Amino acid sequence: MTPRSADRARYDRATAALEAPFAVVDLAAFDANAADLVCRAGGKPVRLATKSVRARGLLERALAVEGFAGLMSFTLAESLWLARAGFDDVLLAYPSVDRAGYAELAADPKLAAAVTVMVDDPAQLELIDRARAGGREEVRVCLELDTALRLLGGRVRIGARRSPLREPAQLAELARSVVRRPGFRLVGLMAYEGHVAGVGDAVEGYPLLSRGIRLMQRTARAQLAVHRAEAVRAVRAVAPDLEFVNGGGTGSVQHTAGEGAVTEVAAGSGLYVPRLFDHYTSFTGRPAALFALPVVRRPGVGSVTVLGGGYAASGPAGKDRLPEPYLPQGLRYDPQEGAGEVQTPLLGSVADDLLIGDRVWFRHAKAGELCERFDVLHLVEDDRVVGSVPTYRGEGRTFL
Repeated sequence: MTPRSADRARYDRATAALEAPFAVVDLAAFDANAADLVCRAGGKPVRLATKSVRARGLLERALAVEGFAGLMSFTLAESLWLARAGFDDVLLAYPSVDRAGYAELAADPKLAAAVTVMVDDPAQLELIDRARAGGREEVRVCLELDTALRLLGGRVRIGARRSPLREPAQLAELARSVVRRPGFRLVGLMAYEGHVAGVGDAVEGYPLLSRGIRLMQRTARAQLAVHRAEAVRAVRAVAPDLEFVNGGGTGSVQHTAGEGAVTEVAAGSGLYVPRLFDHYTSFTGRPAALFALPVVRRPGVGSVTVLGGGYAASGPAGKDRLPEPYLPQGLRYDPQEGAGEVQTPLLGSVADDLLIGDRVWFRHAKAGELCERFDVLHLVEDDRVVGSVPTYRGEGRTFL
């Protein structure tokens, strides 16, 4: 029996009493992935990206591992909810225009002490001030540096379109605006290199493309190490007591942690290890999050149909954004139908071994987005379900 076949048998035994569809997290794999992230961080704290987990019980489990410290959230409403739940270090990774949320933040000492908001434009400071509604608490602020790789004098740009702050002088200017403005305190700088951390460099079947990606990423890391250090010096000249400099992501943890200017790294997807992380040479993780769909039809030889399945991930539309039929190994989508809203046909000789009611196990393309489809994550240990945790959705929270 292959390791994947053994996993299928184990998951089927563990969840025999559950009615599919449902989602599970393999705790042994989750814990091993957490330990790997800490090891790769080389002693620097790992800030946990909540969008990649989206279940408070598993956020707590990861934070209990020595080496993890703090959360990185994705909306202001989520940040405030987590702070009220007792998480005392929440960095909002994206600018917000949630006026009601800012009014709550500025009026509550506990929330204001726990949450740090992201700013990359003076207009955002203006919006926060107008939203205070009389609240006098000091708002903690982090600035974001654009990390895009620029070549040929800036004519070629590779990287996510995030912050407009590219040059150290721009960051220093905004830092001075924060420092001079009553009611704000500059505490951090973030620089997320998604083109390194979030792009696989071993694309199956495309050796030349993979080589090109690795060359791009080596160039990007070298350029960014210099650029990030210059930006940190510029900001620290304005705010010497800067508390943290955050960088990296699951795919670049060990590289980013090696930079002297960086004080902490961010990661989250590496806990679940979705299918997009199968194509990295920088690390190898264990798939920890899966979902099971029941076989409801057998349309013909070499074909079964499962209930649901159209759980496409965000990003450029393509086959790599679809869930992977993972167990049993050997199933593939019907190219005329793909992953369907209500049902999904699957092809392959192994389909003839599946009966009505059997499960097909899938891996989502990305990490936390899976949790927007399920209320609960069942926790598997060996061949038993040992508990469950609600997802954000299961707690009635749909932040985006």
